[in-house]
Amino acid sequence: MAIFTDPIREHADFGPGDAEWLHLLVGDWQMVADLAFADLALWFPHPELGYVALAHVRPSTTHTVFHGDFVGEGIRSDLQPLVDKAWASRSIERSSETNWSSDMALRVEAVPMVRNGRTLAVVTTHMDLSSSRMPSRLELTYRQCAYDLLRMGTLGLWPDFASPTGSRRGAPRVGDGLIRLDTEGIVQYASPNGVSAFRRLGDGESLEGRSLAEVTASLLKDRRMVDETLPLVVTGRMPWRSEIESRGVSLSLRAIPLRDEQQRFGALVLCRDVSELRRREMELVTKDATIREIHHRVKNNLQTVAALLRMQSRRMVSDEAKQGLEQAMRRVATIALVHETLSQGLAQSVDFDELIGRQFRLSAEVASPSQQVKTERSGLFGELPSDFATPLALVINELVTNAVEHGLEGRAGTVWLLADRSEEEDGEELLTVTVADDGVGLPDTPHLEGLGLQIVRTLVTSELGGSIQWQPREGGGTAVQIRLSLAAR
Repeated sequence: MAIFTDPIREHADFGPGDAEWLHLLVGDWQMVADLAFADLALWFPHPELGYVALAHVRPSTTHTVFHGDFVGEGIRSDLQPLVDKAWASRSIERSSETNWSSDMALRVEAVPMVRNGRTLAVVTTHMDLSSSRMPSRLELTYRQCAYDLLRMGTLGLWPDFASPTGSRRGAPRVGDGLIRLDTEGIVQYASPNGVSAFRRLGDGESLEGRSLAEVTASLLKDRRMVDETLPLVVTGRMPWRSEIESRGVSLSLRAIPLRDEQQRFGALVLCRDVSELRRREMELVTKDATIREIHHRVKNNLQTVAALLRMQSRRMVSDEAKQGLEQAMRRVATIALVHETLSQGLAQSVDFDELIGRQFRLSAEVASPSQQVKTERSGLFGELPSDFATPLALVINELVTNAVEHGLEGRAGTVWLLADRSEEEDGEELLTVTVADDGVGLPDTPHLEGLGLQIVRTLVTSELGGSIQWQPREGGGTAVQIRLSLAAR
């Protein structure tokens, strides 16, 4: 969730890390809303609106009390005195009377978020009291946990910059399972989902009154595979994430230490069964590895075919037959180079500049064994889709070979390769590729296209969906320009 800091930048007197701390708060406060069974709003002083709402989160454990979006709007006049009081006192303030909104009775609290002795913002909690039922032990425990976290916010102890922010999927949520520990790591309370998660791991007893570290240790079958962060997580000593696996079940754990001004007085441990998620991730890794291996084997097979063509060309008596086999060998080698690049990564796109850099020089060298040909590149192709790479590499290979053999006609010269990515007025992205030489130029009379140019025209129009144009180069020689649309790629 993003927090709207732009409207307050000119009013906020933030020190180093203050804005990041508020971002960290909003990124993790869904947990507090679920524990508090309440909507949370974040307020910051504004010269014209009194206070402006920077963010709002709704609980997933109960219904919301605010169905409309008020982020970016000013504070209500009846709520501002409570927020003013909390801002000044730097302590949690509760409304002295029940607020009525529509048909709901609300209990409102204002919690100042204090860091380095300065109030940075105020969080208000809005809980519906209109339900007449008696709160359960789960609800009472959850509310106490929410209060403890918000109280830590007034002391600058939460959120913690050491909290996990990595991209590993499967972060536990309140509804997945919650366990509260005391200072010694003994379970004070475990939600039903938390108990069920450990039962799936193989623990058949009640968790309450037992050491979570000892319970976890008894479930580990292979001590060599234990995450080194696990002991600190299951004792609640560090705000980290870890994972435990037993009997084919993977459990993701996250610890949130509870602290006051003097010491740590307990911890929350969120747990989530991520077995199915990890199984699917493993399947994807296996499939990616298989695709990579296929590309590698295709590359090896193509290189074998190229070697066989080279051997066969050496046995040819006819120069025409030998030249035809050598051209076929170069084309196969070009395709093999693309598959070699694809086998080195799992992305759907290819760094075409790295690929064509080697191929461009190689094409000119192979086509000109007895003449001095200089190659120059300019512009960037950038990342191109993998299905784009093979036909484009073949086209460039044929055009460079044609420029050396028919443009330079056995004399020294230069072949240029230029790439230009541009965007049209309608937003369509275009790639323009130019292969030019300083040779003899285009013939005065139309001539019959050879196999190479027929391959080029077919690949450009049919495979790449582009256009190709031959024209005289300024300064002498020939320039071949290819225009390709990247919109559908």
